[in-house]
Amino acid sequence: MGKIRVLVVDDSAVVRQTLTAILNSDPKIEVIGTASDPFFAAKKIAKQVPDVITLDVEMPRMDGLTFLRKVMSQHPMPVVIISSLTSKGTETGMKALEYGAVEIITKPQMNTKVFIEESKIRICDAVKAAAHAKVKRRKAKPLPPMQVQPKYTADAILPASHNRSMIKTTELVVAVGASTGGTEALRVFLEAQPIDAPGIIIVQHMPEHFTRSFAERLDAICKISVKEAQNGDTVSPGKALIAPGNHHMLLKRSGARYYVEIRQGELVNRHRPSVDVLFRSTARYAGKNSIGVIMTGMGDDGARGLLEMKNAGAFTIAQDEKSCIVFGMPKEAISLGAANKVLPLSEIASEISAHSSK
Repeated sequence: MGKIRVLVVDDSAVVRQTLTAILNSDPKIEVIGTASDPFFAAKKIAKQVPDVITLDVEMPRMDGLTFLRKVMSQHPMPVVIISSLTSKGTETGMKALEYGAVEIITKPQMNTKVFIEESKIRICDAVKAAAHAKVKRRKAKPLPPMQVQPKYTADAILPASHNRSMIKTTELVVAVGASTGGTEALRVFLEAQPIDAPGIIIVQHMPEHFTRSFAERLDAICKISVKEAQNGDTVSPGKALIAPGNHHMLLKRSGARYYVEIRQGELVNRHRPSVDVLFRSTARYAGKNSIGVIMTGMGDDGARGLLEMKNAGAFTIAQDEKSCIVFGMPKEAISLGAANKVLPLSEIASEISAHSSK
């Protein structure tokens, strides 16, 4: 496969220049053009179709959501939204995912060097993941009124444990990791959970301030309760906790009570939150009292952690290739022998229910 051809669409000349420099610094990516608004973008697409579009939301003449809706209904292609997501803007981000965007990335803030360095890898990885995503035509709906950072392992947050003597209990914990395509996969998975489902803890690679809106949407449509995790939240049946963006989430145990710890720390596998961190802590504190699930996403975050869970006695599941948007993370886990079962997305919830009743 040749270089991934990218069209950058943003009304800010500074952002267009910065994104072009960031993307072109990756040898696998080539920016074939930029556009200051969707009308110019449409003209460029007519001349040369890109593999991926990066798209801002707030632009003159036509907003990004309207353009996204048109693209996905007429000529579907992978779109990565790159926008300044504030508390007010998270609803817009959720709509973007509904309309077919593959990924949401927080726009780099140009006066923060560390943030730019971290975002550089994040942006390039998102574009590469998008290039392999399976996008579908969607019916148009009315809009409502590189300096590369070190790739740390989970050791940076939590040292590996070799204790395998966890006592089997009746209280199960389900740990789930997902990335690109995970917002839809998690919706399907959580909607299928019965009201008495085991406690669920989730890491979905998402920007800060975005996970709360995501959790609130899921809470409104699921039988179980879903919330953005806070430090010290108890993991209990009928509840799902989603790691807040830009924070690692670890499972901890005090007596018979499971709870989560929210903390900062290095990027692990270039992510914060990291699936490997969640899975390692689950292996340590729940062991055979846990189920691990790795879903759609690019890269290898979670693969080694799922193997640690399996080695600690947990039952582990990987989503199959056909039902994944990007078969990256599950593929890596499967290649390590970390999955007891490989299942389509539609069967994962029922498999957990069957395993929980044993």
